[in-house]
Amino acid sequence: MKATTKKLLLAGIAALTMAGFTAPASAQATLDAVKKRGKMICGVSQTSAGFAFPDAKGVMQGFDVDICRAVSAAVFGSGDKVDFLPTNINTRFQALQSGEIDILSRQTTQTFSRDNSLGLDFGPAVFYDGQGMMVAKKLGIASAKDLDGAAICVLPGTTTLQNLADFFRTNNKKFESVVFENTDENRNAFFSGRCDAISTDRSDLASIRAVASNPADYVVLPETISKEPLAPVVRQGDSNWRDIVSWTVYALMAAEELGITKDNVEQKLSSQDPEVQRLLGVTGDFGKMLGVDNKWAYNVIKSVGNYGEVFERSLGEKTPLGLTRGPNRPWTQGGLLYAPPFR
Repeated sequence: MKATTKKLLLAGIAALTMAGFTAPASAQATLDAVKKRGKMICGVSQTSAGFAFPDAKGVMQGFDVDICRAVSAAVFGSGDKVDFLPTNINTRFQALQSGEIDILSRQTTQTFSRDNSLGLDFGPAVFYDGQGMMVAKKLGIASAKDLDGAAICVLPGTTTLQNLADFFRTNNKKFESVVFENTDENRNAFFSGRCDAISTDRSDLASIRAVASNPADYVVLPETISKEPLAPVVRQGDSNWRDIVSWTVYALMAAEELGITKDNVEQKLSSQDPEVQRLLGVTGDFGKMLGVDNKWAYNVIKSVGNYGEVFERSLGEKTPLGLTRGPNRPWTQGGLLYAPPFR
């Protein structure tokens, strides 16, 4: 009996050992799968002005879309090797967990519980946001603190409800949440007057206001009631793929800091700045370390530009959203964007 027990124990240990060796190998498969497929699959929002929306020709555009195109350029040398899969609030994480998409780029806030309970990893924050509230101007409300007892339109499966509860409890106020299953229902309910206010990230409020029949009829209240660092998300257990996504984001930030743009990146290949040389693949084997071409960052910038260009093209002051950079400026300009050194 003892010999049999010993054999069973040894077999169990062997099985566990084999599992320990094989699990990482299968987990590290995203880059290989993407290359074999010949394209990347990116989960984005269905229709979010400025972040992910189809243009007049049906081509997806927006800030989150460009983050995906940047990763495509890093992997394939072209920002066009990506398909966009619309996801909603309720399906976005499941689509990533199941392998239906390779990356989620969908105005998603990194939180402790999401980072530690969903089997997912977050890349660097690409947009520093905060939750706000918007009301119809005709109501004459100047502050979120004047919304005691208000009905507020929200979406499920987000951090919105908890943030509202925290804010109203802290200010000894009450509110009624009116929950809708999708973005269109939520937005239309607010526009039709079924709610006194609508609450979500301030950037999303700008998107909602931009598609109103008359945006001037609505005002975003001054309070920012939470921190919402929005970041791309990948599956846990694939450090190589996470590194590709993370360092692609850092390349966008570093390019702006170093004065490299979509238009001048070709000329910057002859720069004598050592960090520019390493970033653009003139020297070093940084691409090889990631499993991509050494000119990966050059391809990223050539495809979408630097972070500032991506921001201004879809979200900036000259767009319908009219957002200022705020904290989404380089650290050298007093913002929060800070890329680790390329060395």
